Amino acid sequence: MRVVIADDHCVVRIGLRMLISASRQCEIVGEADGVDSLMNLLAETPCDLLITDFAMPGGQNADGLKMLSTIQRRYPKLPIILVTMFSSATTARAALAQRVSAIVTKADSANELLLAISAVSNGRRYLSERLRTMLTNTSSPLPESRLSAKEHEVVRMLASGMTVSEIASHFKRSVSTISKQKNMAMLRLGISTDVDLFSYARDNGMSL
Repeated sequence: MRVVIADDHCVVRIGLRMLISASRQCEIVGEADGVDSLMNLLAETPCDLLITDFAMPGGQNADGLKMLSTIQRRYPKLPIILVTMFSSATTARAALAQRVSAIVTKADSANELLLAISAVSNGRRYLSERLRTMLTNTSSPLPESRLSAKEHEVVRMLASGMTVSEIASHFKRSVSTISKQKNMAMLRLGISTDVDLFSYARDNGMSL
């Protein structure tokens, strides 16, 4: 498989390159050090698999969920393996909702990535053992898991301190659309005030 790798840390990219090359399952055809360079690379370089970090610097797509959404929209058949470090099960679930093919944490053994590549090459999804344990050990499904991906994005941005207008500009949506998504998220979560929404998002790890 032709593989593109993306991570804003050079040392991580070197490690990924060595591991993937040694496996002899894939050929690395490009590397990116941020979201903008990744988008440019995908537009110019045909590939069969993307292995990428979740949170990288880079323009309006810097938010991990926004990046995944954009890639899925432009390249709906491209399998994606995330090699990253989530701070919460909530963020991991949100990434899974974006239909990524596999997730491996940076704390996992190198063999987990090879297992993920093998699974994806055979049309299967894969979660590393550490991530499966994290999700399994999380108490009953978190209420925000009922949110759509876009609603989740809006709540995360609000929790980071952005206004509705700023979020609308960031995602190139109308203020009305963002307001509706915010209100729907609050309705789904049973929350009636902005203060409660911000507190809920913070307490449930809805930001990296």
